Amino acid sequence: MRDNLLAFLKITLGSLRDLAPVVLLVLVFQLLVLGQPLPNALELGLGLAFVVLGLTFFIFGLELGLFPIGESMAYAFARKGSVLWLLLFAFALGFGTTIAEPALIAVAGEAAAIAADGRMIEDSERAMARYALGLRLTVAVSVGIAIIIGVLRILRGWPIHLMIAGGYVLVVCMTAIAPKEIIGIAYDSGGVTTSTITVPLVTALGVGLASAIRGRNPMIDGFGLIAFASLTPMIFVMGYGMLYA
Repeated sequence: MRDNLLAFLKITLGSLRDLAPVVLLVLVFQLLVLGQPLPNALELGLGLAFVVLGLTFFIFGLELGLFPIGESMAYAFARKGSVLWLLLFAFALGFGTTIAEPALIAVAGEAAAIAADGRMIEDSERAMARYALGLRLTVAVSVGIAIIIGVLRILRGWPIHLMIAGGYVLVVCMTAIAPKEIIGIAYDSGGVTTSTITVPLVTALGVGLASAIRGRNPMIDGFGLIAFASLTPMIFVMGYGMLYA
């Protein structure tokens, strides 16, 4: 209990230190550059306190729960020796964490609204909901496949730089032929998928798996899954746009 309390306090101090440059920047521009007092200073202070607490609880939760469970499950699958179950778990992890990603939900909803305004789809709630859901499912499936590829890379020792370079060559080629309206969404999809829910569990999976397999280095082989998770959505979303068009 005492160790957890000390860890919580340490993370809180770290959150304050990380947010301090942002707060200082805002104060400098607001007071010195714009020459205006802070509006609603009390509310801003309260909001900042909530941000610090939220960031602290989030990081503490990752270290206390998500990272250990991800690594322990990777160890268990490696000991079990079943590649099929490991790959199924990798896909389910990538799909499940991505479909629940708040940033993806927001971007998909905004993309559906813009598509309706631009008359790419019918301007109705049902059409926008279908478009947004299709976009979310496409991205989630792509991330699931990306995690499978990343796990196979760890198992087989494939060179990550060649795989990533080949993927981006494909992205560039697809950009030349994909509908212009979908390209920006596709590129943003690669970023929003690697956010608060996906990154901790996927990173824990990679590190745990590389630690459990003899001959693999967690520092060299354990990281890199997120790179695949940010690459494949661009390919799949541009393909989705081609089919939808």
